[in-house]
Amino acid sequence: MDTVRPAVSEPPRASPATGLARRFPALAALRGLLPGVLVCVVIASSAAFLSEHYGGPRLLYALLLGLAFHFLSELPRVHSGVEFCSRSLLRVGVALLGVRITVDQVTRLGWATAAVVAIAVAMTVLLGIALSRWLGRASTEGVITGASVGICGASAAMAVSSVLPPTPENQRFTLLAVVGVTVLSTVAMVVYPFALSLAGLAAEPSGIVLGGTIHDVAQVVAAGMLLGPHAGDTATVVKLFRVMLLVPVVLLVSLAYRSQRMAARAAEDASRPVRRAPLVPGFLLAFAGLVVLSSMHVFSAQTVALASAASGWMLVVAIAAAGIKTSVKALADLGWQPVVMLVVETVWIAAVMLLGVWIFALGA
Repeated sequence: MDTVRPAVSEPPRASPATGLARRFPALAALRGLLPGVLVCVVIASSAAFLSEHYGGPRLLYALLLGLAFHFLSELPRVHSGVEFCSRSLLRVGVALLGVRITVDQVTRLGWATAAVVAIAVAMTVLLGIALSRWLGRASTEGVITGASVGICGASAAMAVSSVLPPTPENQRFTLLAVVGVTVLSTVAMVVYPFALSLAGLAAEPSGIVLGGTIHDVAQVVAAGMLLGPHAGDTATVVKLFRVMLLVPVVLLVSLAYRSQRMAARAAEDASRPVRRAPLVPGFLLAFAGLVVLSSMHVFSAQTVALASAASGWMLVVAIAAAGIKTSVKALADLGWQPVVMLVVETVWIAAVMLLGVWIFALGA
């Protein structure tokens, strides 16, 4: 009589993908990021398509599409990739902006023009802080609006926000600032050239005013070219100098809010040990290093063009990720004060630049 032996269940075999993930932890981390990154890239690509075929800023389209897909933020598989795009990829994109800037550009401007632009930027940031306190808002909100209006629009807003305490309020306010500053920059691109032309201002002073006031780099170039190649070239150089001022502004903001940033991160995840925040953010060091290398003419024209395009794409993807993380209702809850802050700061920097050009006869 045969005895029936109980079937011995075999242990489950690990799939090839699981085995690779165990042997290569970096591959496992990449797999975790991939779904969220792909979502952000698809949204950014859609924004680029809309911009190319229907006009309008890519950053604004990316933000609006990201807000429309906010429901994806509730999916665990997407979360880590979206966080990676909104933080790490953003910083890489900001750092790559340094490839376009050289010290020669500052010397070509002249020290009087550079001083007026730097003073206008500093006064705009300080005005933002003063307005935020007067309107009963957090000082961080004034820093975000002041930097976005004073330096380079959405890119500056995101860069400054990345070294502020990572609170939900700051993240929501940053997105509202991005929307507002992009709209105002678009209006300025259309209105300012015609206003300067009617005022009878010459090409070079007009380029200085346009480069010192319009928020977005691409829109500065477009506005300057409306008044001719000389005005366009001058506006571009002045604008790139404003972008260079991102380094000292972000560095000062990082130092001023360092302790608050550490406390906010500790509260965000109490299970992790609190790491001391770096004195100088790594992406700022990379930005400054690229400016130095670019000033030494290390990069070819093709490399500069490729890095600039990559930077632009990274910032669009980062804006899309920030939009996914934020709900429209949360933006609406911020109220009317941010709009007032952005409008007042935009008028202020235009007035300061016009006054500086008139008093010091810049470009005459």
